[in-house]
Amino acid sequence: MPQNIRSVWSEKHTRALENLKHRLIQACNSSFSIVQFYKPFDIYVDASATAAAGFLVQSNINGVENLVVFFTKKLTPTQKNWATVEREAYAVLTALCKYREWLFGNKIIVHSDHNPLTYLTTSAPKSSKLMRWSLALAEFDIEFQYKTGKYNVVADALSRTVH
Repeated sequence: MPQNIRSVWSEKHTRALENLKHRLIQACNSSFSIVQFYKPFDIYVDASATAAAGFLVQSNINGVENLVVFFTKKLTPTQKNWATVEREAYAVLTALCKYREWLFGNKIIVHSDHNPLTYLTTSAPKSSKLMRWSLALAEFDIEFQYKTGKYNVVADALSRTVH
């Protein structure tokens, strides 16, 4: 800021700040949810050329999905060279490992905009890496569902904001 310009804090600024704080608290209270370990989880994942990301939700009694937690993880230089299906599978495994204690024993539906992931648990993967990961998934009650990109925008945005 230039030296000759002075900013004066006024009552208008205080009201705007209080309004902003109130809206942030409301957004967090209405968006995040306490984990209910007896209920199924939905995981939305995506991987870009630079990061893996996703978020866990649980549906309330009205069928509205409530955010439980989200994650992002920057890819290493080696991981950036992986095939798209491997990066997408890595996003799933990251979520499962990170929240294993919450997820184990529950029904899990994984939503991804990468259709080949839907075959990860139903057919033999072509690479040894995907085969190992497929075996790791076997301990979970997991189902993959394909979501077109326009319905997976939050995970998509999360995977692109990590630098």
